Amino acid sequence: MTAYLARLNAEQREAVETLDGPLLVLAGAGTGKTRVLTTRFAHILLTGRAFPGQVLAVTFTNKAAREMRERVAAMLGRPAEGLWLGTFHALGARMLRRHAERVGLTGNFNILDTDDQLRLLKQVMEAARIDAKRWAPPALMSIIQRWKDRGLPPARVTAAEGTDFANGRAVELYSAYQERLKTLNVCDFGDLLLHMTEILRGDADILAEWQRRFRFILVDEYQDTNVVQYLWLRLLAQSHRNICCVGDDDQSIYSWRGAEVENILRFEHDFPGAKIVRLERNYRSTAPILAAASGLIAHNEGRLGKTLRPGGNAAEGERVSVVALWDSDEEARMVGERIESLHRDSHALAEMAVLVRAGFQTRAFEERLITLGVPYRVVGGLRFYERAEIRDAIAYMRVLHQSADDLAFERIVNLPRRGIGEQALRTMHQIARERSIPLAAAAGVMMESGGLRGKARKAIGELLRGFLRWREQLAAVGHVETVATMLDESGYVEMWRQDKSAEAPGRLENLKELVRALSDFDTLPGFLDHVSLVMENEENTETDRVNLMTLHAAKGLEFDTVFLPGWEEGLFPNQRAMDENGAKGLEEERRLAYVGLTRARRRAIVSHAANRRIYANWQTTIPSRFLEELPDEHVERSGESARTRDRMLAAPTSFPGQFPLLARRTRVVEAWEQPARQPRADAIEVGARVFHQKFGYGTVTATDDDKLDIAFDKSGSKRVLDRFVERA
Repeated sequence: MTAYLARLNAEQREAVETLDGPLLVLAGAGTGKTRVLTTRFAHILLTGRAFPGQVLAVTFTNKAAREMRERVAAMLGRPAEGLWLGTFHALGARMLRRHAERVGLTGNFNILDTDDQLRLLKQVMEAARIDAKRWAPPALMSIIQRWKDRGLPPARVTAAEGTDFANGRAVELYSAYQERLKTLNVCDFGDLLLHMTEILRGDADILAEWQRRFRFILVDEYQDTNVVQYLWLRLLAQSHRNICCVGDDDQSIYSWRGAEVENILRFEHDFPGAKIVRLERNYRSTAPILAAASGLIAHNEGRLGKTLRPGGNAAEGERVSVVALWDSDEEARMVGERIESLHRDSHALAEMAVLVRAGFQTRAFEERLITLGVPYRVVGGLRFYERAEIRDAIAYMRVLHQSADDLAFERIVNLPRRGIGEQALRTMHQIARERSIPLAAAAGVMMESGGLRGKARKAIGELLRGFLRWREQLAAVGHVETVATMLDESGYVEMWRQDKSAEAPGRLENLKELVRALSDFDTLPGFLDHVSLVMENEENTETDRVNLMTLHAAKGLEFDTVFLPGWEEGLFPNQRAMDENGAKGLEEERRLAYVGLTRARRRAIVSHAANRRIYANWQTTIPSRFLEELPDEHVERSGESARTRDRMLAAPTSFPGQFPLLARRTRVVEAWEQPARQPRADAIEVGARVFHQKFGYGTVTATDDDKLDIAFDKSGSKRVLDRFVERA
């Protein structure tokens, strides 16, 4: 017993040994949260305060549950059997199977996945004669999930919680959906806790039975709980009150999926006499990074308060670097060059991460890293050009460029839906084969011959006429404006505007970024060739790769060096988040910035650009307010000076057509200069044959300072730095 307690610092040990009554452990980033939780679990068992089956331990992921089970078993010196340890959903399902008849189910009920849930909702909507084209089933699924996250069965949904979906019929559809689930003896994921919470609310005997069973309750990541999870935990803990919640209010960043930061903020109110233990010794990051992050998050009002400080033998380290750049292209170059510089100094690529606020931002960094030949991975998502909406849009461009591209036409002919079913598509292929004509031409034949009727005939006619019009426009106004018009007039953009799923806004942002990328190329064929080459080079078997991900995906991870680009008003803090949630939205954005900074162990590099391109137009931006909130003594600022200073000092409070901004004092930054590089002794001229370790042999077609445009024999044209090639 002494051995495992001796490994803890004073605050961690206090959290482990405080067993009686409610306890909130405020565990800052990198302060040993998992160690405290698992040691407390083992301590309860080793001291005989409870048997394994009398402790309820709740996590958010199966991975966290598995890790806790393994650590507890290691401390006990034997397999941990009979534990009530798992995710909210797994534990809810386990309890519900014992009382399923109370909600009209049997104990062997099945659990629907998302696809089956959506299919069932479509059936319910059809039975109610709701037009699925006007009222999207995924939108109804999101509404119902939100109600379930808030602990609201149909009978508890009030007018205040209502929605205008299907002209106010959403609650009626919700009720019909729940009845259908009971008939089929199935649950969706939201039901697992909702049903169990309703049972505990309505049956005092069942509630007392579970309260007697669980003498101790342990909860991980409490700041991420939603309302129904909170209600379930509170009901179970009402009797003995031996509940220990571990979390960090400064890292609550998931409100968009139902998390309520208020759950952790009102812990003392919900459990009078509760003890709070603050874990503030960080064993991950250097002192300047911790001080900068603490200075930033201190501007939030809705927090319980704590200040991270270095634990153990943490090095002093370098200050947080804030780099101002002239435009977003220069920002991508800066990040790429610093990654190369660090890698030359033996810094592992896998220990570097680029963390962005929105998924569309990864494109510029992906393309820069491909150009430099630096391997990378996109964590928690697809690479930019692999995303479904990007592939769809590129298919539209391929048909625009080449009407005989059957694969591309087949992909988009029914996106958005135009009434083309499997049978119609088979007939289209048959006509194309018999007459040796492209699929698009076969669609025209079907339309004229009566093979397509009603809405399908009209929709295909509009699509084919559209392509004729867009090709004329392509010659007249250029590819950027034409592609933007095509995606709009085809109905593809509107399809995502009408989609109410959580992913839809991000997909629209990705489409905007795709159109912006077009402006880097003189012609549409040039862009399509570029995309093909990028896709060809995306697969990389090397394990040492730079990590690209969103800030949300980075929570729980850590890296030696972290790049945090795009800290500009409207982008970060995100304007939509602030518009939808006001002051609460701004505070969550600040918590997201705090999470980003605290991912870094040794080095954090924040950057912002004075100009970003939206579609084909450059727009002026101003630095994020978060940059001013970073304490000067822990930050080293560098960047564009002369051009930036005059613009920023004279900046109005808003820019036409852009984000409304608060009038604020803007900090002037010093000039940023390119890192010094060793000039190459033997300059390589145009026409020279060269060899690159990754791309092989090629011929130099153009030079720009230390950058070479090379036509590689097998990899196509690329721009690389001269120091990475040698004469053939």
